[in-house]
Parts: sequence; C-alpha cells; structure tokens
Amino acid sequence: MISILGSFFKWSIISILIGAVAGGVGTLFYFCIRYVTMLRTTYGWLIWFLPLGGLAIVFLYHMGKITQPKGTDLVIEAVRSPEPIPTMMAPLIFIATAITHLFGGSAGREGAALQLGGSLGYRIGSLFRLDEKDLHVVTMCGMAACFSALFGTPLTSTLLVMEVITVGVMYYSALVPCIVASIVAAGISRSFHAIPTQFTVTGTPDIGVLPLLQVALLGILCALVSILFCFVMHGTGLLCKKWIPNQYMRAAAGGGLLIFLSLVFGRDYLGMGSDVIAAAFLQSSRPEAFLLKLLFTAVTLGAGFRGGEIVPAFFVGATFGSFTGSLIGLNPSFGASVGFMAVFCGVTNCPLTSFVLSVEVFGEKGIIYYLLAAGISYMLSGYSSLYSQQKILYAKDKSLYIGGE
Repeated sequence: MISILGSFFKWSIISILIGAVAGGVGTLFYFCIRYVTMLRTTYGWLIWFLPLGGLAIVFLYHMGKITQPKGTDLVIEAVRSPEPIPTMMAPLIFIATAITHLFGGSAGREGAALQLGGSLGYRIGSLFRLDEKDLHVVTMCGMAACFSALFGTPLTSTLLVMEVITVGVMYYSALVPCIVASIVAAGISRSFHAIPTQFTVTGTPDIGVLPLLQVALLGILCALVSILFCFVMHGTGLLCKKWIPNQYMRAAAGGGLLIFLSLVFGRDYLGMGSDVIAAAFLQSSRPEAFLLKLLFTAVTLGAGFRGGEIVPAFFVGATFGSFTGSLIGLNPSFGASVGFMAVFCGVTNCPLTSFVLSVEVFGEKGIIYYLLAAGISYMLSGYSSLYSQQKILYAKDKSLYIGGE
C-alpha cells in the first residue's frame, strides 16, 4: 500500500510538471498556428511561396539530422519499445507545422501536438532519469497534455493516448498521470483564453427506429470514407517518394501542385479549413468538399510538409456527414457531427475516444447515436489506420487475438 501511495505521489508531481510544460508549449503552438493562419488569409500572396516553404522544412529536418521523419508513428513506437525520441523533434515539428500553415499547406495541428507533447514528455522523463517503462508513461503524458491544450478536451486527450497505441489494450497505468497532465494543460490553455473546440449541433432527433437506421447507414458510409482516407494518405506518400526520390524536389513540386489546385478549386481547402468545418454545422456542405480536402491534404503531407492528419479527417467527416446526412433525411448539422466523429473513429481505430470526443465537442444530447456510429465505423473500417505503427491486437468481428498482424 505504501509503495502504491509513493507511486501515486511521484506520478502526480511528474504529471503536473509535464502538464505545465507541455500545456504551456501547446498553448504557444495554438496561438502561433492561429497567427500564421491569420497572416495567410490576410496576405493571400503568401501561397506563392509554398515551394520555398517546403524547401525550408526539408532543410530544417536535415540540419536536425532527421532525414526520414516518422511523425506520430515515432512517438507511438516510443511508447511500445526502447525507441528514443530525438531532442530536435519538438522544435522541428513546431516550426515546420507553422511554416506549412503560413504558406497554405493543407494540414492539421493535433497530430503535430502528439509529436510535440510526446517529445517534451520523453525529454522531461530523461532528465529525471526514469527507466524505460516510466519513459513510456511520461511520453503518453506529454502527448495527452499538448493535445488537451491545443484542442481543449482533456477527457478525449487522455483516452486517445491510452487507446491509439495498441488497439485492444488500454494502458491503465497511464490513466492518472495522463488525466492530471491533461487537466493542468487545459487549465493553462484556457487561462490564456485559448478557445476549446466546440460546435453547436441542431436537429438532433429523438430516439426512434428511423433515426437509428439513418445514423447506422451514415456510420457505414463514414467507415468507407475512413478507409479511403487512409488509403489515399498512405498511397500518395509512397507514390511521391517513388516518383520524386529527392526530398527537396518533392517538396518544391508539391508546393507548386498545391498552388495549381488552389487556382482551380479555390482556397477553402488550404490550412485547416476551420471555416468550412464550422459551415458544415450550419448548412449542407458541397458534395465534392470532402474529396477535395482529402486531395489537398494528401498532396501536402505526401510532398513532405508537416502537420497533422486529424483536423483534415474532421473536415472530411463533417463535410461528408453534412451533405450525406441531408440526403438520407438527417439534419445537416447533426449529420456533420456524426461524420466528424465517425470518420475520426475509423482512421484512428479509437471508438471510446471518439464517443467521448462527441460529448466534449457537441454535448451530451444524442450520445446514443454517437456511440452507435462510433461502433459501426470502428468495426467496418477494417484494419486501416493513419498510423503504420499502431497495432490492432484483436479482430474486429470476433473475440480473436490477432497479435497486431
């Protein structure tokens, strides 16, 4: 009992420290991305420098001696193995993501937050000379804290890092450290008036057979979209590396292609696309919006720009759900909320996280529908994932251990 109390106090202190550091850095990252986004929208000519931005990112990573960035896969691997996280990872992902958003690359920020926070947590653990197992926990603490500061959802942040590493195994030993770090980080973020991600959903139906069937259908379709999302993201990255092996040429070519795409399809799909996501909760989205965002994001990340995939998944899910929901008889706003959550669930394989996300972001009304859609999307999205290092230990259609194969 004494040893458990000692461990509790140890992790309380460490997680408060990590929450403060990662929360502070995450808050700074939040305002930095908001500022560069404001600059890009104010000075539209910045998009013409996208190729130069891509070259700068490749140069910075080479200067940091990281020639083959693994992104979020690296921190996932570090939680499961002795794989170290390079010291330079935190400043590099911070600067590179800011460059991507400044010039209009289509990417998110939450995936970058996982890398940023994981790197900070690992570094703090190393300073305390923690052993390998404890380093895994502090890495998760940092991931949860930075995500919480940026997104404003401490419960979702905690569950995400516990669930995403190895699907089928929850890292309960990290529960107290991660929730404490997430709460501290969210508190820091809100003290600086960072705005949590929340949407007002209208048209949530009363419980009934027809709405349940409609939501189930939308969940099935979102599972298919999530498979498409993962396939396109991974496939584009492989094709870009095959067709243009030189990283500098690939980044410059990708930047040029994004400029061309923005001239053809407009600039709604640059950056995070927050305005388009918000609009999906007000009226039915354009039918091609989700496909165009997928295209812009695949080109951006495939070319070597940095950022996250989670916000683009939110964009794809919200716009697809808004349009498709209106077709099958659901309110576009409610359809957007289901799509937002269900596509995220399909690409991350995190149904519990997705369900809690819906409560934190949309409120408790309609939770039965969200849980139904999350379960269906998880089951039917197969074994595709945004993260190649994610392991799925149990089959989705039966009680069968598959060992992550």
